[in-house]
Amino acid sequence: MRRFESCRPSHSRLPASLFSSLMRVGITLVALAIASPTTLLAKAEPPVVRVRIETSAGNITVALDARRAPRTTANFLAYVDDGRFDGTTFYRAARRKSAPGYGLIQGGIDTNARRSLPPVAHEPTSLTGIRHLDATISMARGGKPGTAMGNFFITVGPIQSMDARGAYPGYAAFGTVSGGMGVVKKILAMPTGGGTGPMRGQMLQPPVRIIRAVRLDGVAKPTGVPKPWLLDAPWRKAKRR
Repeated sequence: MRRFESCRPSHSRLPASLFSSLMRVGITLVALAIASPTTLLAKAEPPVVRVRIETSAGNITVALDARRAPRTTANFLAYVDDGRFDGTTFYRAARRKSAPGYGLIQGGIDTNARRSLPPVAHEPTSLTGIRHLDATISMARGGKPGTAMGNFFITVGPIQSMDARGAYPGYAAFGTVSGGMGVVKKILAMPTGGGTGPMRGQMLQPPVRIIRAVRLDGVAKPTGVPKPWLLDAPWRKAKRR
């Protein structure tokens, strides 16, 4: 995490009124600079924003609910608009043992921290009302709520155990698949293996490549956050030789 240092400006020669005005402007600029990209993006989206995820197995279109899950939708769109999903993969297919045609597929930046943005605040299903039904898109996260970044999953069949209940925070569902559910099911049925812990035996072999993700509604709003993963782009490597 970044560490910020404070310093005291020298203002002994400035008139009090001018110094006060400059301080107000400075505070505003600092607030904008440290504001989460997802907070800024959440303000002016259409109620539903469609995104097309183009993969090596076909295209999947998701309809994101910016009205009921504004923070989670804005977080996902930040990755889309920055191109942070481009060149990543669907890397996991978790099938039910009793019914292999149901389960979920998971994709995104995986463990690539160079593509990540700050974690997004958790929006539980108890708050949004968006439950984990068939064809739901939701955010993957670590052990604690509020740790989701750039990994997501799509359900095949309802998974009620991922909804919030009581003290259990569940996962942040934020939209549905509006096109390409056949592609989702095709990925779910692909060969898997490897993995550890809860993902043991569930890693796609090979992963399905996400060629790019592009929004179909509203206006793209890139965050302006640096993109260090592009330093390893093939054209840059070739240029070094």
